[in-house]
Amino acid sequence: MAGVLAALSAFLAQALHLALMLAAAPLLTGFVRLLKARILGRRGPPLLQPYRDLWKLMRKQPVVAANASSLFRLAPYLHMAFVLAAVALVPSFANGMSFAPLSDLVVLIGMLAAARAIVALAAMDVGTAFGGLGASREMTFAVLAEPAMLMVVFIFALLTGTTQLDLTLSVLRDTDLGVRVSLALALIAMVAIAIAENARIPVDNPATHLELTMVHEAMVLEYSGRHLALVEAAAMLRLLFWMSLIGVLFFPYGLGRGADPLGWPLGLALWAAKVLVLAAALALFECAIAKMRVFRVTEFLGTALLVALLGAIFLFLSTSLV
Repeated sequence: MAGVLAALSAFLAQALHLALMLAAAPLLTGFVRLLKARILGRRGPPLLQPYRDLWKLMRKQPVVAANASSLFRLAPYLHMAFVLAAVALVPSFANGMSFAPLSDLVVLIGMLAAARAIVALAAMDVGTAFGGLGASREMTFAVLAEPAMLMVVFIFALLTGTTQLDLTLSVLRDTDLGVRVSLALALIAMVAIAIAENARIPVDNPATHLELTMVHEAMVLEYSGRHLALVEAAAMLRLLFWMSLIGVLFFPYGLGRGADPLGWPLGLALWAAKVLVLAAALALFECAIAKMRVFRVTEFLGTALLVALLGAIFLFLSTSLV
Protein backbone atom coordinates (compact mmCIF):
# COMPACT_ATOMS: atom_id res chain seq x y z
CA MET A 1 0.00 0.00 0.00
CA ALA A 2 2.82 2.38 0.88
CA GLY A 3 4.43 1.71 -2.50
CA VAL A 4 1.20 2.53 -4.34
CA LEU A 5 0.81 5.79 -2.41
CA ALA A 6 4.43 6.72 -3.17
CA ALA A 7 3.90 6.02 -6.87
CA LEU A 8 0.72 8.12 -6.91
CA SER A 9 2.52 10.98 -5.15
CA ALA A 10 5.38 10.79 -7.67
CA PHE A 11 2.90 10.87 -10.56
CA LEU A 12 1.07 13.84 -9.03
CA ALA A 13 4.39 15.65 -8.55
CA GLN A 14 5.24 15.02 -12.20
CA ALA A 15 1.88 16.38 -13.37
CA LEU A 16 2.18 19.45 -11.15
CA HIS A 17 5.74 20.00 -12.38
CA LEU A 18 4.64 20.02 -16.03
CA ALA A 19 1.71 22.33 -15.30
CA LEU A 20 3.99 24.65 -13.31
CA MET A 21 6.58 24.86 -16.08
CA LEU A 22 3.97 25.53 -18.77
CA ALA A 23 2.32 28.22 -16.68
CA ALA A 24 5.52 29.89 -15.46
CA ALA A 25 7.47 30.03 -18.74
CA PRO A 26 5.60 33.06 -20.21
CA LEU A 27 5.69 34.74 -16.80
CA LEU A 28 9.48 34.37 -16.70
CA THR A 29 9.81 35.93 -20.15
CA GLY A 30 7.53 38.79 -19.14
CA PHE A 31 9.54 39.35 -15.96
CA VAL A 32 12.85 39.55 -17.85
CA ARG A 33 11.39 41.98 -20.41
CA LEU A 34 9.85 44.17 -17.72
CA LEU A 35 12.99 44.22 -15.60
CA LYS A 36 15.16 45.13 -18.59
CA ALA A 37 12.83 47.98 -19.46
CA ARG A 38 12.85 49.31 -15.90
CA ILE A 39 16.66 49.15 -15.74
CA LEU A 40 16.82 51.17 -18.96
CA GLY A 41 14.39 53.74 -17.57
CA ARG A 42 11.39 52.70 -19.65
CA ARG A 43 7.94 51.64 -18.54
CA GLY A 44 8.10 48.35 -20.39
CA PRO A 45 5.39 45.85 -21.34
CA PRO A 46 2.97 44.42 -18.77
CA LEU A 47 4.17 41.39 -16.85
CA LEU A 48 1.44 39.21 -18.39
CA GLN A 49 1.97 40.40 -21.96
CA PRO A 50 3.50 37.06 -23.15
CA TYR A 51 0.27 35.26 -22.21
CA ARG A 52 -1.74 37.74 -24.29
CA ASP A 53 0.63 37.39 -27.25
CA LEU A 54 0.41 33.60 -27.19
CA TRP A 55 -3.38 33.67 -26.88
CA LYS A 56 -3.67 36.10 -29.79
CA LEU A 57 -1.42 33.96 -32.00
CA MET A 58 -3.23 30.75 -31.08
CA ARG A 59 -6.50 32.18 -32.39
CA LYS A 60 -5.02 33.03 -35.79
CA GLN A 61 -4.81 30.70 -38.75
CA PRO A 62 -1.23 30.08 -39.93
CA VAL A 63 -0.20 31.31 -43.37
CA VAL A 64 1.98 28.69 -45.06
CA ALA A 65 4.07 29.17 -48.21
CA ALA A 66 2.85 27.32 -51.29
CA ASN A 67 6.09 25.35 -51.64
CA ALA A 68 6.28 24.35 -47.96
CA SER A 69 6.39 20.62 -47.29
CA SER A 70 4.80 18.68 -44.46
CA LEU A 71 8.03 19.11 -42.48
CA PHE A 72 7.44 22.85 -42.27
CA ARG A 73 3.94 22.26 -40.86
CA LEU A 74 5.00 19.54 -38.42
CA ALA A 75 8.18 21.26 -37.19
CA PRO A 76 6.50 23.52 -34.56
CA TYR A 77 4.71 20.55 -33.01
CA LEU A 78 7.82 18.33 -33.02
CA HIS A 79 9.95 21.15 -31.69
CA MET A 80 7.50 21.80 -28.86
CA ALA A 81 7.30 18.06 -28.10
CA PHE A 82 11.08 17.70 -27.73
CA VAL A 83 11.39 20.82 -25.57
CA LEU A 84 8.45 19.75 -23.40
CA ALA A 85 9.96 16.28 -22.97
CA ALA A 86 13.25 17.83 -21.84
CA VAL A 87 11.39 20.13 -19.45
CA ALA A 88 9.55 17.16 -17.95
CA LEU A 89 12.86 15.49 -17.02
CA VAL A 90 14.37 18.42 -15.09
CA PRO A 91 12.96 18.69 -11.54
CA SER A 92 11.68 21.99 -10.24
CA PHE A 93 10.32 21.64 -6.69
CA ALA A 94 10.91 17.90 -6.11
CA ASN A 95 12.99 15.00 -7.36
CA GLY A 96 11.98 11.39 -7.50
CA MET A 97 9.06 12.10 -9.85
CA SER A 98 7.56 9.53 -12.20
CA PHE A 99 9.91 10.37 -15.09
CA ALA A 100 13.00 10.50 -12.87
CA PRO A 101 14.43 7.16 -14.13
CA LEU A 102 14.47 8.62 -17.65
CA SER A 103 16.19 11.88 -16.70
CA ASP A 104 19.72 11.61 -18.05
CA LEU A 105 21.93 14.60 -18.87
CA VAL A 106 23.02 13.07 -22.18
CA VAL A 107 19.38 12.45 -23.11
CA LEU A 108 18.58 16.10 -22.36
CA ILE A 109 21.35 17.24 -24.71
CA GLY A 110 20.02 14.92 -27.40
CA MET A 111 16.47 16.25 -27.06
CA LEU A 112 17.60 19.85 -27.36
CA ALA A 113 19.78 18.95 -30.35
CA ALA A 114 16.82 17.26 -32.04
CA ALA A 115 14.63 20.31 -31.41
CA ARG A 116 17.30 22.58 -32.90
CA ALA A 117 17.76 20.36 -35.94
CA ILE A 118 14.01 20.28 -36.65
CA VAL A 119 13.72 24.07 -36.62
CA ALA A 120 16.83 24.42 -38.80
CA LEU A 121 15.45 21.96 -41.36
CA ALA A 122 12.09 23.73 -41.40
CA ALA A 123 13.85 27.07 -41.89
CA MET A 124 15.52 25.75 -45.06
CA ASP A 125 12.38 23.99 -46.29
CA VAL A 126 10.72 27.06 -47.82
CA GLY A 127 13.95 28.15 -49.49
CA THR A 128 14.11 31.77 -48.31
CA ALA A 129 17.44 33.51 -47.81
CA PHE A 130 16.62 34.39 -44.20
CA GLY A 131 15.81 30.80 -43.28
CA GLY A 132 19.01 29.43 -44.77
CA LEU A 133 21.07 32.17 -43.13
CA GLY A 134 19.58 31.56 -39.70
CA ALA A 135 19.86 27.77 -39.97
CA SER A 136 23.49 27.98 -41.04
CA ARG A 137 24.39 30.21 -38.11
CA GLU A 138 22.42 28.11 -35.64
CA MET A 139 24.13 24.87 -36.62
CA THR A 140 27.55 26.54 -36.65
CA PHE A 141 27.03 27.65 -33.07
CA ALA A 142 25.76 24.18 -32.12
CA VAL A 143 29.05 22.63 -33.27
CA LEU A 144 30.74 24.33 -30.30
CA ALA A 145 27.83 24.51 -27.83
CA GLU A 146 27.07 20.78 -27.78
CA PRO A 147 30.66 19.59 -27.11
CA ALA A 148 30.93 22.22 -24.36
CA MET A 149 27.77 20.86 -22.75
CA LEU A 150 29.10 17.32 -23.04
CA MET A 151 32.24 18.43 -21.20
CA VAL A 152 30.05 19.84 -18.42
CA VAL A 153 28.21 16.51 -18.26
CA PHE A 154 31.59 14.74 -18.08
CA ILE A 155 32.52 16.87 -15.07
CA PHE A 156 29.36 15.84 -13.21
CA ALA A 157 29.86 12.22 -14.28
CA LEU A 158 33.37 12.24 -12.79
CA LEU A 159 32.10 13.82 -9.57
CA THR A 160 29.05 11.63 -9.02
CA GLY A 161 29.74 8.50 -11.07
CA THR A 162 26.52 8.84 -13.10
CA THR A 163 24.81 10.99 -15.72
CA GLN A 164 21.34 10.18 -14.38
CA LEU A 165 20.05 13.56 -13.19
CA ASP A 166 18.15 12.40 -10.11
CA LEU A 167 21.11 10.37 -8.82
CA THR A 168 23.47 13.24 -9.63
CA LEU A 169 21.39 15.63 -7.53
CA SER A 170 21.26 13.17 -4.65
CA VAL A 171 25.05 12.80 -4.63
CA LEU A 172 25.63 16.54 -4.92
CA ARG A 173 23.18 17.27 -2.11
CA ASP A 174 24.17 14.51 0.31
CA THR A 175 27.94 14.35 -0.26
CA ASP A 176 30.44 16.89 1.03
CA LEU A 177 32.39 17.66 -2.15
CA GLY A 178 34.12 20.71 -0.74
CA VAL A 179 35.21 23.66 -2.87
CA ARG A 180 35.64 22.49 -6.46
CA VAL A 181 37.28 24.69 -9.10
CA SER A 182 35.91 22.35 -11.73
CA LEU A 183 32.33 23.13 -10.67
CA ALA A 184 32.98 26.87 -10.94
CA LEU A 185 34.38 26.38 -14.45
CA ALA A 186 31.41 24.17 -15.33
CA LEU A 187 29.03 26.90 -14.13
CA ILE A 188 30.76 29.52 -16.31
CA ALA A 189 30.63 27.24 -19.33
CA MET A 190 27.01 26.26 -18.75
CA VAL A 191 25.87 29.88 -18.41
CA ALA A 192 27.57 30.72 -21.72
CA ILE A 193 25.90 27.71 -23.36
CA ALA A 194 22.51 28.68 -21.96
CA ILE A 195 22.87 32.21 -23.37
CA ALA A 196 23.63 30.80 -26.81
CA GLU A 197 20.90 28.14 -26.66
CA ASN A 198 18.27 30.74 -25.78
CA ALA A 199 19.44 33.27 -28.40
CA ARG A 200 20.10 35.95 -25.79
CA ILE A 201 22.46 38.91 -25.84
CA PRO A 202 25.41 38.94 -26.65
CA VAL A 203 24.95 35.92 -28.97
CA ASP A 204 21.62 37.00 -30.41
CA ASN A 205 18.93 39.58 -29.70
CA PRO A 206 15.39 38.16 -29.46
CA ALA A 207 13.92 41.65 -29.92
CA THR A 208 15.52 42.46 -33.28
CA HIS A 209 14.85 41.63 -36.92
CA LEU A 210 18.05 43.11 -38.33
CA GLU A 211 19.14 40.66 -41.01
CA LEU A 212 22.87 41.02 -40.31
CA THR A 213 22.58 39.89 -36.68
CA MET A 214 19.51 37.71 -36.14
CA VAL A 215 19.85 33.95 -35.80
CA HIS A 216 16.81 32.38 -34.14
CA GLU A 217 14.38 34.98 -35.50
CA ALA A 218 15.64 34.37 -39.04
CA MET A 219 14.64 30.70 -38.79
CA VAL A 220 11.06 31.40 -37.71
CA LEU A 221 10.21 34.42 -39.89
CA GLU A 222 7.97 32.30 -42.13
CA TYR A 223 5.80 31.09 -39.25
CA SER A 224 2.56 32.74 -38.21
CA GLY A 225 -0.59 32.03 -36.24
CA ARG A 226 -0.66 29.00 -33.99
CA HIS A 227 2.58 27.71 -35.52
CA LEU A 228 4.37 30.84 -34.35
CA ALA A 229 2.67 30.54 -30.96
CA LEU A 230 4.14 27.05 -30.53
CA VAL A 231 7.59 28.27 -31.55
CA GLU A 232 7.43 31.19 -29.12
CA ALA A 233 6.08 29.01 -26.30
CA ALA A 234 8.90 26.50 -26.88
CA ALA A 235 11.45 29.33 -26.66
CA MET A 236 9.95 30.47 -23.35
CA LEU A 237 10.01 26.90 -22.04
CA ARG A 238 13.62 26.49 -23.12
CA LEU A 239 14.65 29.57 -21.11
CA LEU A 240 12.92 28.21 -18.01
CA PHE A 241 14.45 24.79 -18.66
CA TRP A 242 17.99 26.16 -18.61
CA MET A 243 17.41 28.23 -15.49
CA SER A 244 15.90 25.24 -13.70
CA LEU A 245 18.75 22.99 -14.82
CA ILE A 246 21.42 25.43 -13.66
CA GLY A 247 19.56 25.92 -10.39
CA VAL A 248 19.26 22.23 -9.51
CA LEU A 249 22.76 21.25 -10.67
CA PHE A 250 24.74 23.96 -8.92
CA PHE A 251 22.36 24.66 -6.02
CA PRO A 252 20.74 21.23 -5.40
CA TYR A 253 19.25 22.12 -2.04
CA GLY A 254 15.69 22.43 -0.88
CA LEU A 255 14.25 19.92 -3.33
CA GLY A 256 11.33 17.96 -1.98
CA ARG A 257 10.70 14.29 -2.54
CA GLY A 258 8.23 13.13 -5.12
CA ALA A 259 6.78 10.65 -2.63
CA ASP A 260 6.52 13.24 0.17
CA PRO A 261 4.07 16.08 -0.58
CA LEU A 262 4.93 17.85 2.68
CA GLY A 263 8.26 19.00 1.24
CA TRP A 264 6.80 20.41 -1.98
CA PRO A 265 5.95 23.95 -0.73
CA LEU A 266 9.52 24.58 0.45
CA GLY A 267 10.91 23.14 -2.77
CA LEU A 268 8.57 25.33 -4.81
CA ALA A 269 9.58 28.47 -2.89
CA LEU A 270 13.30 27.77 -3.30
CA TRP A 271 12.89 26.92 -7.00
CA ALA A 272 11.06 30.20 -7.58
CA ALA A 273 13.79 32.08 -5.72
CA LYS A 274 16.53 30.49 -7.86
CA VAL A 275 14.70 31.28 -11.10
CA LEU A 276 14.03 34.88 -10.03
CA VAL A 277 17.70 35.42 -9.14
CA LEU A 278 18.85 33.98 -12.45
CA ALA A 279 16.25 36.02 -14.35
CA ALA A 280 17.39 39.22 -12.64
CA ALA A 281 21.01 38.37 -13.41
CA LEU A 282 20.09 37.78 -17.07
CA ALA A 283 18.30 41.13 -17.31
CA LEU A 284 21.21 42.99 -15.71
CA PHE A 285 23.72 41.20 -17.94
CA GLU A 286 21.81 41.98 -21.13
CA CYS A 287 21.50 45.65 -20.17
CA ALA A 288 25.22 45.91 -19.42
CA ILE A 289 26.58 44.27 -22.58
CA ALA A 290 26.17 44.82 -26.30
CA LYS A 291 25.34 42.35 -29.04
CA MET A 292 28.57 40.92 -30.43
CA ARG A 293 29.30 40.43 -34.10
CA VAL A 294 28.22 37.12 -35.55
CA PHE A 295 31.74 35.91 -36.31
CA ARG A 296 32.71 36.56 -32.68
CA VAL A 297 30.08 34.12 -31.38
CA THR A 298 32.28 31.17 -32.30
CA GLU A 299 35.02 32.66 -30.13
CA PHE A 300 32.52 33.09 -27.29
CA LEU A 301 31.38 29.46 -27.49
CA GLY A 302 34.93 28.26 -28.11
CA THR A 303 35.89 29.89 -24.83
CA ALA A 304 33.01 28.09 -23.12
CA LEU A 305 34.26 24.80 -24.57
CA LEU A 306 37.80 25.53 -23.38
CA VAL A 307 36.61 26.43 -19.88
CA ALA A 308 34.56 23.23 -19.63
CA LEU A 309 37.50 21.19 -20.91
CA LEU A 310 39.82 22.75 -18.33
CA GLY A 311 37.30 21.93 -15.61
CA ALA A 312 37.16 18.30 -16.74
CA ILE A 313 40.98 18.08 -16.89
CA PHE A 314 41.41 19.62 -13.43
CA LEU A 315 38.85 17.26 -11.94
CA PHE A 316 40.30 14.22 -13.67
CA LEU A 317 43.82 15.04 -12.46
CA SER A 318 42.69 15.79 -8.91
CA THR A 319 40.72 12.55 -8.61
CA SER A 320 43.50 10.43 -10.14
CA LEU A 321 46.06 11.85 -7.69
CA VAL A 322 43.93 11.04 -4.64
